[in-house]
Amino acid sequence: MTSGQTAVEVAERWARVEGVRMRYLCAGSGPALVLLHGLLGYSFSWRFNIPALARHRTVIAVDMPGAGFSERSSALECSFRASANRLLSFLDCIGVGPFEFAGTSHGGAVAMMAAAIANEKEKRLQSLVLVAPVNPWSDHGQRLSRLLSQPVVSALLRGLGPRVAAAHGILLRRLYGDPSRIAQGTLEGYSKPYRAPGGLDYALRILSTWNTDMRELESTLPKIAKIPALLMWGSLDKAVDPASAEILRRKFHHSMVKIFDGVGHLPYEEVPEEFNRALVDFLNR
Repeated sequence: MTSGQTAVEVAERWARVEGVRMRYLCAGSGPALVLLHGLLGYSFSWRFNIPALARHRTVIAVDMPGAGFSERSSALECSFRASANRLLSFLDCIGVGPFEFAGTSHGGAVAMMAAAIANEKEKRLQSLVLVAPVNPWSDHGQRLSRLLSQPVVSALLRGLGPRVAAAHGILLRRLYGDPSRIAQGTLEGYSKPYRAPGGLDYALRILSTWNTDMRELESTLPKIAKIPALLMWGSLDKAVDPASAEILRRKFHHSMVKIFDGVGHLPYEEVPEEFNRALVDFLNR
């Protein structure tokens, strides 16, 4: 925080969507900017961004049902489309009008699907910010999903809940371009919601339909081609291939790509000040 700036109050709130209690964080004022986390993340992922973004927008950072501290339910379908519809139902529930999306990784794919559905209905979406979104032109996640969705592997992973901190530590070091940038408390923050048994069920259900969802996403992209889009990637991303950024960019009529050199899959927390500047510049374009 620079001199003269006041602290931003971040409120924890709850809504009930499809019978599930859903947690979200809210801060700021003005037009709505909805932040959507990745596969093993939750609203915690945006802790370094919410205060800066809230000076320009009403920031709404969700814990999708099944993730973070939102309620878990084995009855929830977790395809891209089902998650997108659930997200739009949430926004209706809390009374959000026109809005902008910023989604990362799996959340980027859900944001694109939700954008297509929203534009078919009320055309409330103003712009898209996609942070290393999973997409049909990066096969990293598709290979991994085939492995992790195997019944034997899934059963083993479901028993990891109480020991998930060790797995998260390995994953974080891989997802950062420079592991020395991992801030104190990051591992604890990511691991906390997943220590209870069954904490990984949501992620495994997502992976079970991953490749089918990817084909549907590709066929959906023409519906959002006119939406202004900012694509943000780390040059050292090992989860979603940075080379797919240019292919995805060409699917939009008005888009730009921002590459963070020497950064991995999580630029919003690895280089948050640079990330926030780029995002605010796009929002205020």
